[in-house]
Amino acid sequence: MTIEAINEQLLRAIGVGVALLDRKTLQFGFRNDTFEDWFSGENRPTELRQLFPDLDVQALQDGLTHTGRHASEIRFKKKRRTLVVALDFTAAEDDVLVLVCQNITRIKELESMIDSYSMMVERNTREIKREKEQVEKLLLNIMPRSVYEEFKTFGVVTPQMYDPVSVLMLDFVGFTDMVASEDPSVTVTELNDIYSAFDRIGEQFGCERIKTIGDAYITVAGLPDPTPDHAKAIANTAIRFVRYLKRRNLSHPHQWQCRIGLSTGSVVGSVVGIQKYVYDIFGPAVNLASRLQEFSEPMQITVQNSVANVLKDQFDLENVGKKAIRGFGEQDIWQLSDSN
Repeated sequence: MTIEAINEQLLRAIGVGVALLDRKTLQFGFRNDTFEDWFSGENRPTELRQLFPDLDVQALQDGLTHTGRHASEIRFKKKRRTLVVALDFTAAEDDVLVLVCQNITRIKELESMIDSYSMMVERNTREIKREKEQVEKLLLNIMPRSVYEEFKTFGVVTPQMYDPVSVLMLDFVGFTDMVASEDPSVTVTELNDIYSAFDRIGEQFGCERIKTIGDAYITVAGLPDPTPDHAKAIANTAIRFVRYLKRRNLSHPHQWQCRIGLSTGSVVGSVVGIQKYVYDIFGPAVNLASRLQEFSEPMQITVQNSVANVLKDQFDLENVGKKAIRGFGEQDIWQLSDSN
């Protein structure tokens, strides 16, 4: 077997089509079996332009002139399948042009599959990132950021004592009757609007909203980061809660009236629950704020004596006498007023 025959068999074995052309006329002079199998039809074109009418002949000639080579790709239908073939033209001696064709259909299919997979992975990554952000946003709505960071890192939250902090406890007058008589969707919408405003006000003074229970709203100053003027911060927050409701009532048909209790003391903060997480606080300051809120008249802020002593030089306070506070004995209580 001659060298030429061996080369021919090798070329067929690796699926490469080879043709020799006249460089000037682009007439075919030789085509191997693979080339014939791919491109020979009933008419068996004898000239390159007839076989590949979409080929840019000018670009071919320019490439051969400058570099002696030109590469291109073509697509054609063979039976029911579209094949992609890479064309590699090389100028040889005696005005001979060597055309080597390689079937890259599978490569293109794999590239398409990789592109599709990459797009799917990118899309899934974006969805996972979006879901993670939504989960993070949800958890940050129910716990302070520092607590969330601890929970994210370790999977648990260590209960922590905060002392001292100031606690604000608020509820609405006549809320039970309103729920029974009003459209539930309207009630929830208005409550959501009010609580959102309360959250924004609390953020201005460094307060951390702990939770809402129906018409009860609890926020704390001095947690999780210690704040020297936590009593002042909680007082400013309470005053602006009342101020906001008064302004809102001027333009809304339903008149919201709140009662607020303020206290200072120690609390324990921690995440409670296994499947449904809730960040909550417990301790004397929480209980006292709840008791003081019960003594408040509508749109009034009731303050314990120790808080009043801290605030008396900066806020308008009125002593309303001693009251027997369940669980705390008899104490002086004060009404905090908005001086504006």
